[in-house]
Amino acid sequence: MKSKRPQDTRRALQRVLRYMGAYKWTMAVVAVLVVVSAGANIMGTYLFKPLINRYILPGDMKGLAGALVLMGGMYLLGAAATYGYSQLMVHVAQKIVGRIRSDLFRCTQKLPLTYFDSHTHGDLMSHFTNDVDTLQEALNNSFSMIIQSFFTLVGTISMMMVLNVPLSMIVVAFLGFMFFLIRQNGKKSRRYFREQQEELADLNGFIEEMVSGQKVEKVFNHEQQNFEIFCKKNEALRVSACNALTHSGLMVPAIVSLSYVNYAVSACVGGLFAILGWFDLGSLASYLVYVRQSALPLNQFTQQINFLLAALAGAERIFEMMDAPAEPDEGQVTLCRAEEKADGGLQESTAQNGIWAWKVPSKEGAALVPVRGEVRFEHVDFGYLPGKPILKDISMYAKRGQKIAFVGSTGAGKTTIINLLGRFYEIEKGRITYDGIDIRDIRKADLRRSFSMVIQDTQLFTGTIADNIRYGRLDATMDEIKQAAKTANADSFIRRLPKGYETVVDADGGNLSQGQRQLLAIARAAVARPPVLILDEATSSVDTRTERLIEKAMDVLMENRTVLVIAHRLSTIRNATAIMVLEKGNIIERGNHEELVQQKGRYYSLYTGQFELE
Repeated sequence: MKSKRPQDTRRALQRVLRYMGAYKWTMAVVAVLVVVSAGANIMGTYLFKPLINRYILPGDMKGLAGALVLMGGMYLLGAAATYGYSQLMVHVAQKIVGRIRSDLFRCTQKLPLTYFDSHTHGDLMSHFTNDVDTLQEALNNSFSMIIQSFFTLVGTISMMMVLNVPLSMIVVAFLGFMFFLIRQNGKKSRRYFREQQEELADLNGFIEEMVSGQKVEKVFNHEQQNFEIFCKKNEALRVSACNALTHSGLMVPAIVSLSYVNYAVSACVGGLFAILGWFDLGSLASYLVYVRQSALPLNQFTQQINFLLAALAGAERIFEMMDAPAEPDEGQVTLCRAEEKADGGLQESTAQNGIWAWKVPSKEGAALVPVRGEVRFEHVDFGYLPGKPILKDISMYAKRGQKIAFVGSTGAGKTTIINLLGRFYEIEKGRITYDGIDIRDIRKADLRRSFSMVIQDTQLFTGTIADNIRYGRLDATMDEIKQAAKTANADSFIRRLPKGYETVVDADGGNLSQGQRQLLAIARAAVARPPVLILDEATSSVDTRTERLIEKAMDVLMENRTVLVIAHRLSTIRNATAIMVLEKGNIIERGNHEELVQQKGRYYSLYTGQFELE
């Protein structure tokens, strides 16, 4: 178990209790059942006193039978209460965790890309797995167990005091010593468990890398070296695990041994008290049962506190992610479908006619501005980190029907331009307009809905081929999906699959080739039919023949659309309206293919092979 503790225990607990508050009446029933369970066990033990003094010693068999029935009923009530609150807590815990997981996912959807850039995928996933699971375990067991252990311990000591105060001082002293040992050992155990978790994470990370990189490992014959590294990491985990389990394992036998010593001392002193007439036999029997029971709730209480604190640490991490600032969106302009009126103007419509309009709010009412796909950058500066500019004084424009290409070395800022257009990041200086509207005035969801993107790293989702194409437009019909696949030249390979368009895609398209995945991504963009199309190395993973087929399909797809292309293969952008050559965040050359070749500058060097993109 991780030993990390929450930074603000009270605040984390308050947030968890707020979720539990939605089920306050159920939790009240749980609390009552926990008290009944603890009380029934305590009172059942106390019944040993009258059982012996009133019925066994006098030989009253009829009274003994009635007392045994009463004792059995008491323990049965405790068992029923225990079953009841444990079942209720399972259902409540699942509902609470379900709400927390839903709220966390909803907040994740609203986070800006900068948040994901600054956190690893493994760290983000751990919120949904490790942190939520730890909290769930605590909700299932720890809360009710802590309440029961507390009431059982307090009730047991109270009843022992009622039976005999001087004798109870021996038990209190032993319990205090046990608590001290548990606390001291817990500090060392937590340190060793932390080391174990770190070594385990290191080993798991190494195994994950080796499994995903098997091909590279075999190509370079690194099997033996990697096995030696694995052995070292595995040995480090073994040592840390031994230390952790050795110390944690000492507690149970230590507490058990001390409880036996406590019982023996209490039995001897209690027996002496009984001989001297200071203690009756029935009270001694009940007292000794209480002595045996006293160590258990203390041990349980200490263990559950550790689990609860670990769960609150996980909850704190969850709430930190929930409280992270959402992606700001002050835009008021929205995107809508439109149709032409008789007078040539536009009116809002639900028709699938390919006509889009910007709905611009004004004092007189919303005005519809036709979506033409005209994009303009005006003296834009941007850097991911303060003081480290990526783009410097970028000015350019693109109109409907134009194909604007970007080329340049890695890190020159090509993809950054696309990211700024989608407002995944905010510019530092300058202005970007879309059909004459500042993109900061457009609602982000509508802005991004107005264009479709095909990127180099194709992302497919678990589902059918048709579902993955439909991801571009969820209301697309099957005929539209097939037409989009034909446009992307994906229809032929899809029909050869075992179930055609109903073939299930494995995780991230593992049962398809890289080229096939890229064709599906292009089909996804085609079915969306957006005003603006963005291609980021869209043909990087297909062969030359398929590339030519895609280019022909793209000519159809790009008709009456603004197209922005990022490419390393210069042959794919020869027919571009304009080519922007970027270097270190600046546009150093611009023009069409023929103009740039005649200039004999950087583009000419790239095209003739005198200079390679790096």
